[in-house]
Amino acid sequence: MKIKFIFLLCSAIAFSVTSYTQAFISEKKTGADFPVVAASQTTSIYVDEHDDWLVHKAASLLQHDIEMITGKKPKVIASLPPSADNIIIIGTINGSSTINQLIKAKKLKVDAIKNQWEAFKLQTISDPVKGIKNALVIVGNDKRGAAYGAFTLSEQAGVSPWYWWADVPVKKKAELYVIKGNYTYPSPSVKYRGIFINDEAPAFSGWTKEKFGGVNHLVYEHMFELLLRLKANYLWPAMWGNAFNDDDTLNPVLANKWGIVMGTSHHEPMLRAQQEWKRYGSGAWDYTKNDSVLRAFWKKGIENMDHHESIVTIGMRGDGDMPMTKGTAISLLEKIVADQRKIIEEVTGKPAGETPQDWALYKEVQDYYDQGMRVPDDVTLLLCDDNWGNIRRLPKLNDKPRKGGYGIYYHFDYVGGPRNYKWINTNNIARVWEQMHLAYEYGARQIWVVNVGDLKPMEFPISFFLDYAYNVNSWNEDNLNDYYLQWATKQFGGANAAGIAGILAKYAQYASRRKPELLNAKTYNIENFNEAERVTNDWGSLLASAEKINDKLPSEYRNAFYQLVLHPLKAYTNLQYLYTAVAYNDFYYKHNNLLANKYADEAKKFYANDSLISLEYNQLNGGKWNHMMDQTHIGYTYWQQPDKQKMPEVKYVHEESKKLLDSSKLIVKDVTLIDSVPDFELSAEDTDKNIFYELNGDVSIEAAHYTNKKDAPGIYWKIIPGIGRDGDGITTFPVTAPTQTINKNTPHLEYEFYTSDTGAFKLNAYFSPTLNFHNNSTGLQFAISIDDETPQIISINNDENKPRVWDNWVANNIIIKTTNHSIIKNGKHTIKYWMISPAVILQKIVLHFNDLQPSYLGPEETIFKSTNN
Repeated sequence: MKIKFIFLLCSAIAFSVTSYTQAFISEKKTGADFPVVAASQTTSIYVDEHDDWLVHKAASLLQHDIEMITGKKPKVIASLPPSADNIIIIGTINGSSTINQLIKAKKLKVDAIKNQWEAFKLQTISDPVKGIKNALVIVGNDKRGAAYGAFTLSEQAGVSPWYWWADVPVKKKAELYVIKGNYTYPSPSVKYRGIFINDEAPAFSGWTKEKFGGVNHLVYEHMFELLLRLKANYLWPAMWGNAFNDDDTLNPVLANKWGIVMGTSHHEPMLRAQQEWKRYGSGAWDYTKNDSVLRAFWKKGIENMDHHESIVTIGMRGDGDMPMTKGTAISLLEKIVADQRKIIEEVTGKPAGETPQDWALYKEVQDYYDQGMRVPDDVTLLLCDDNWGNIRRLPKLNDKPRKGGYGIYYHFDYVGGPRNYKWINTNNIARVWEQMHLAYEYGARQIWVVNVGDLKPMEFPISFFLDYAYNVNSWNEDNLNDYYLQWATKQFGGANAAGIAGILAKYAQYASRRKPELLNAKTYNIENFNEAERVTNDWGSLLASAEKINDKLPSEYRNAFYQLVLHPLKAYTNLQYLYTAVAYNDFYYKHNNLLANKYADEAKKFYANDSLISLEYNQLNGGKWNHMMDQTHIGYTYWQQPDKQKMPEVKYVHEESKKLLDSSKLIVKDVTLIDSVPDFELSAEDTDKNIFYELNGDVSIEAAHYTNKKDAPGIYWKIIPGIGRDGDGITTFPVTAPTQTINKNTPHLEYEFYTSDTGAFKLNAYFSPTLNFHNNSTGLQFAISIDDETPQIISINNDENKPRVWDNWVANNIIIKTTNHSIIKNGKHTIKYWMISPAVILQKIVLHFNDLQPSYLGPEETIFKSTNN
């Protein structure tokens, strides 16, 4: 009886929790929960008439969301009724007199969110004011906090942030309740979180011109709403031929109303777009020759800022996002910054430090910083990746704290060398998480902004990037795969979520192996390790799984499923089919074999199908997204995109010159005969461990499948799922651990393997392409040894500035380091992989006694048994 009494007592107490992830929606009437919509009533939404515009907008959108979910439209009211059973109250601490009344009456506790940037809470209250029995209060410390609270309710109730941008259906419910309780959401992990619309021709530009008459406030309002629903607050607007403030005077006004903090890109200082200089500038974009004109131009940008919430980019690059003149003096750049800050002070009438500013250390600007250039302490240093998702520089743990802090400018899309990539999403969130976790742990927490190209089709990685920026504690190496499931459930419901999550995870891994713009007939080898056929079949199998789910989905979900899951998979699979067919055609043509003609015809079919797949996307939902798939992606000859797609060359064998062939044979059987059974038997002590073996002179190991591991106090080995080109990766945590010296207690991994060969061999270690982010002379290091030999210490990236080295790393999405070893007897041996530097992600190890046969991924794993590490 005591146990039952305690349970009943706990059930009667209102639930109270402080967290970013809290479930509070119910569809079932219990009598204790707060009814948003019940069978017999729809609860009105109250907003103080004097509260901020954004609070009223959020209430209006919540009203619309509730109507989409339940079919019933609540009223939005500006004064409380004399009596009511229930009321929803939305407001800010400083903007709502009713909320202040509740605070003074000690019915609403806001200590946990007061004066906390963008914090908010939802709380159910009995007898809040005279005449009203129950209230659900959504209160924000500020206007964005209040909006986030309203949108959190909407999302939990069944409205995806992507309901408009990806046609995700609303999850219908007859009734809607909030579980009685107190739900507090603290300030976000990263202060400014946003996206950059860039490289937006031909897709985004063509779409906006057709649907909105251009890149104007009509499209930006949809974008502002999306950002708030994703709990973001920051935007770099489209700038290819566009100027946010100049193209449409409502753009900056509405951005401010929506609470979106505006900036300009890394090479557009003082809130003026590059296009504005083209329209209104005179003379050279050169401060040594045209300083007075440039100062006047920049002054206008700060004047236009007015009271709008903004972050001002300072500094200067060459015109058109190009480097400054070679040999530009640091003293000149420091003078430019000083003069820009004088303009800020002159126009605002406040110290420059009271206006948020950032200095983007992009490309060669990073070199200026490395050479000693500095900006005032209140300026945020916006550190950058290499345009391919690998962060170039991070502060050290012992660096002096900056008032302006540090930020990150990251890329999901890029125009530049070694190749543009802007067609479809190829971003693996495992790598995004790993790099942004690294950034956060080393103190880059002020601004996170990511280049998302046309916005579509980057919906999934945008969601992850902004979710992680909002709360870095929600996702880690242990639960990262759960994000796929959570996201799939939010978009498509629970019935097919597990299958969709698995497809998204596999797609991310396959697509990130190599950008489709870099893919060609020679990427995957048709002669060695069954590679091309294996990769092609993997894509085909994944597509078949997606199509099976598509057939089962309710019809209303299929537009969204096509955009978010099926299209990128269908498009990349078809492209792989195309290049595999071209590779076979080339092989058989060189052997004067009629099978060349079969593959030539197939290649032509796949090439034509590519356009049909893009057309299918553009015609979705009555052509709502027309032009979004206009980006060329076949026919590259250098880094820049081709104006038109071009069919890869195929050749035909004439009938009279054919050679006899058993056409039932596959190319891999004709060309390569491999052993498939190891020549070794495991001993009894090895049966429960991961043990590897030599096959055709090679031993291939997936790094996560270690035989043994040794941690150290405060340092431990963890697997990052799906980060590798073939599988998982492994590294040490925390990523801020100190550099290690080698001794018997140094953290290391062991891989036991059997060989039949003896003598000299090479060992290739495969790593994620992490850069030398602390700019150390040694770069990031590891050590490797066989059996009891002295470990060899190797840097993975101290050669990143050598010609073509970095290009190969990012094009292949891997760093491979080779060491030389020797054994004098065959049988069982041990590879020992030693930690020296943190943040080094090992993906794979390949040991080879002979010349390793060419391939992209390397040989498949030669493992006796895989156990769960």
